[in-house]
Amino acid sequence: MTTLLTYAKSFQSRLPRLTRPICEFTHATRFFSNNEGSGIRNIGISAHIDSGKTTLTERILFYTGKISAIHDVRGKDGVGAKMDSMDLEREKGITIQSAATFCKWKDAHINIIDTPGHVDFTVEVERALRVLDGGILVLCGVSGVQSQSLTVDRQMKRYNVPRLAFINKLDRQGSNPDKVIGQLRDQLKLNAAAVQIPVGLESSHKGVVDLIEQKQYTFKGDRGEIVEEGPIAEDLFGLVEQKRMELLERLADADDEIAEIFLMEEIPDVETLKAGIRRAVIACKVWLDACVATTEIEAVMSGTGGLFICAFSPSCF
Repeated sequence: MTTLLTYAKSFQSRLPRLTRPICEFTHATRFFSNNEGSGIRNIGISAHIDSGKTTLTERILFYTGKISAIHDVRGKDGVGAKMDSMDLEREKGITIQSAATFCKWKDAHINIIDTPGHVDFTVEVERALRVLDGGILVLCGVSGVQSQSLTVDRQMKRYNVPRLAFINKLDRQGSNPDKVIGQLRDQLKLNAAAVQIPVGLESSHKGVVDLIEQKQYTFKGDRGEIVEEGPIAEDLFGLVEQKRMELLERLADADDEIAEIFLMEEIPDVETLKAGIRRAVIACKVWLDACVATTEIEAVMSGTGGLFICAFSPSCF
C-alpha cells in the first residue's frame, strides 16, 4: 500500500500545473434583425411580486384573440389565469414556475414567457433570460422600483437583454409614473424615457397619449376593450411637448442619427423616430416606458402604430 501511495504522489508531481482556467465562459453574442416587421418576437415578462405580470400576459392573450375571456389571477372565479396551471399558483395568486405561450398580432408571432416575481423563484427568471430576445419589466405605478425589480434588472444586464418598462396600475390611489421613471434613472441607472403619458391618474385615469405619433387613446368598457383614438386634449399640449422633447434628448444621447437631427434643431419624423428608438433599445442604450392601468393594457397594442412589443423589441430573424 505504501509503495502504491508513493507512486501516486510521484505521478501527480509530474502533471503539468494549470496556470489558467480550463474553460472560460463568455456571454453569447446576440444577433437581431434590422427589420422590425420580421417574424418572431421572443419576450419575457418579469417584475416584483404582485406588480401585474400575469395580468399583463392574460390581457395580451385576450386582446390578440388567443383566449376568449379574462379570468381572475387568484382563481376567485373558479378558473384562474391562463398562465397559472398549478393549483397552488391559483390559490396563492402568484407565479411559481415560468410559463410559455404565444400569440399573433398583425404580421408578428410573439412567444411570451411569464416568469415568477417572488424572490424564492429567481432561478426561474434566470433560466428564461438565457433564451429571450427582449424583456418587459413591469412596475407598479404606486410602489415603483422594488427589491425584486433590482434583481431582475441585474439579471437582464448580465445577459444583455434589450428591455422595455411597463408602468402598471395607474388607476390606483397614489400612482405616480414620473416618480417611477425617476427611480429607474436614479436607482437602476437607466436612460429611461416615456413614450406614453397617462390621461389622468387614479380614479380619473381614462387613457394615454402616444408621444411618438402624438395621438390620444381613450379606453372605455369594463375591460378597456373599447379604444377611441382622437386629438390630444388642449390641457395636455404643454405636458406632451415637454415629455416628447425629453424623449428626443435622451434618444439623441444614445443614437447618432437622431443626435445629428437634434443638433440641426430639426424634429425627426415619426418613422425616423421609431427607427432610432428601436436601434437604441436593441443596443440597450435607452429604456422605454409605457404607462397604463390594469384594465387598459390594449394601450400597448393600439399605440405607436402597432403592438408596442413588436414596434421596438428585437426580432430573431
